[in-house]
Amino acid sequence: MAKQILLSHFFIYNVYFPLKIYSIRLYNFACTFTILFVCLRMIRLNQLFLVFGSVLFSLTSLQAQKTAQYSSFVKTMNANKGFFTFYYDEKSGEIYLEVKDLETEFLYVNSLATGVGSNDIGLDRGQLGTEKIVKFVKAGPKLLLVQPNLNYRAGSDNELERESVEQAFAQSILWGFKILQSEKGKYIVNATDFFMQDAHNVRGRLKRNKQGNYKIDKSRSAIYSKRTKSFPENTEFEATLTFVGKAEGYNIRSVTPTSSAVTIRQHHSFIQLPDNNYKPRIFDPRAGYFPLSYQDYATPIDEPLVKRFIYRHRLEKKDPNLTISEPVKPIVYYLDRGAPEPIRSALMDGARWWNQAFEAAGYKNAFTVKLLPKDADPMDVRYNLIQWVHRSTRGWSYGGSISDPRTG
Repeated sequence: MAKQILLSHFFIYNVYFPLKIYSIRLYNFACTFTILFVCLRMIRLNQLFLVFGSVLFSLTSLQAQKTAQYSSFVKTMNANKGFFTFYYDEKSGEIYLEVKDLETEFLYVNSLATGVGSNDIGLDRGQLGTEKIVKFVKAGPKLLLVQPNLNYRAGSDNELERESVEQAFAQSILWGFKILQSEKGKYIVNATDFFMQDAHNVRGRLKRNKQGNYKIDKSRSAIYSKRTKSFPENTEFEATLTFVGKAEGYNIRSVTPTSSAVTIRQHHSFIQLPDNNYKPRIFDPRAGYFPLSYQDYATPIDEPLVKRFIYRHRLEKKDPNLTISEPVKPIVYYLDRGAPEPIRSALMDGARWWNQAFEAAGYKNAFTVKLLPKDADPMDVRYNLIQWVHRSTRGWSYGGSISDPRTG
């Protein structure tokens, strides 16, 4: 027992207390280490916060700088807001286009605002070019104007099936624009050269008709700002182009004051596409319409690969249950004010005869003819126009139209 007591005392004084002291010291060391660790962690967090804050501040500053640069770039130019907002620099004569809806398709049409005046050459005032579905696509420092290939399609809900057809046939990149400024999904590009190209292929027509080998002289060409405008659903651009070369044919010499310099104006239209509620009508050769054709690779094996639909106006009844109903939106044609009397009245009366055909088809007041408003631009695509065109020799009248290449 004594040995046990003595052993206990020995254990208490020689083992327990030193261990306790050691434990206390170890505890103190642990506390100190923990505090130090927490402090270091706080310092690291503070440093991380400072770094993150610095990055955030830098990004905010960069965005503010971009916004300031963007605003500074356009503030000295005339802004034209509409379907596409653009800026015209009067000092340089350049057009700066603002693009904000990438990958969104729209309609692009070129036309002749002024003609050459020869029936044999066939370059008339108001002549329309081929309409194209296009879209802007960003590629690094550029915006590309891309024309998808609508001649080959797949009318399928299967996205991969549609992609297989899209990737099987070539598309066309019509132009590349260098991005000059960008801010919050908006891009500024210099579009001057695009609008001053020979989009209507006047040069090719002159050469094909053996009238001479011409090319554009940029020093005698410029943006025609008077007819460069923007509206809610379309934006219009126009350029004066001078083609220079040696005249080889009689026709071009007969209609130009100096045949080595042929000056005309070409027009460009960017047009918002209509909604998807239009129902295409299948083409029947007995009806006398012109067909829109394309190949649909999603067609069942027992049906024709080529699909054909008619080109027509979008005419819908207000009340489909009535035998004869007024339309939701009537077809309105405007007559060129340049047509003299009595030809003007004859053209108005003759065009109105179409109402008889529409009444037979079940429509009332579906077709209207008016004089073009005095302040209207005849090249504004919102107007269906009957244009009065002069030529040096007699020739046939003809009709052109702007239609949706997707549906007709």
